[in-house]
Amino acid sequence: MTLTVLALCIGILAGVLGAVLGLGGGVVVVPALEWAAPRLGHPLELTQAIAVSQVGVLAVGLSGAAAYLERGLVQVRRAYFLAPLTIAGGVAGSLLGLVLPAQAVAGVFAALLVYSAFSLLRGLRRAEEPRPGHPLMWPGMGFAGVMSGLLGVGGGTVQVPVLNLLGGLPIREAIATSTFIMGLTATANVAVYQAGGQLDTGLACGVALGVLAGARVGAGLQQRIPERQLRILFAGLLLLSAAQLLWKHWGGG
Repeated sequence: MTLTVLALCIGILAGVLGAVLGLGGGVVVVPALEWAAPRLGHPLELTQAIAVSQVGVLAVGLSGAAAYLERGLVQVRRAYFLAPLTIAGGVAGSLLGLVLPAQAVAGVFAALLVYSAFSLLRGLRRAEEPRPGHPLMWPGMGFAGVMSGLLGVGGGTVQVPVLNLLGGLPIREAIATSTFIMGLTATANVAVYQAGGQLDTGLACGVALGVLAGARVGAGLQQRIPERQLRILFAGLLLLSAAQLLWKHWGGG
């Protein structure tokens, strides 16, 4: 398997799961690329994998959001209102990603993967009453932006619970609105990593093409796939990815 084909396959998987669950796909792209690329003779630093993932997040945001807009699930006014917070956080997180040691970034990433896995297994409930003015919404969205820039994820791991539990959006609307916001945030993140010389454009194109195809399919399948089984499988994948990152960067693997 060539590196281009690998990138395409990883992108498709990330796009499908990302669109279905409202995640940017980086939780799949980053660990998979960092593990597989060196085994195909293409050494890849963690920061480079994160930079490539930013392009994938941008792709899933554009493709997934387009499908959700067609179905009327995106709360557009609220998305534009909250997007500046995630964009500012994303730029800050991207700058941190360029200067922090890989071991520190891997530790944060593994913690986020474990948190995401248990969040999926626990499930998200719909808030009983809309609370768009909840004071924790603002720092929550800013934190989501920081995580997206630092780790190459879409921020949906944080954004979806914030929009659902604090903003009062139904879960499917929270996922759709999060997907729309992550596309705006990733645009700034990509620019920072490109300026920092960390973006492998060829690899990014392969991942982006796969994500575009996968996200479009995932957005359409969201209501058809049994959510419980999907959550269990994806949570297992997240835990395996966290273990791989910790072993490589902290255990001497």
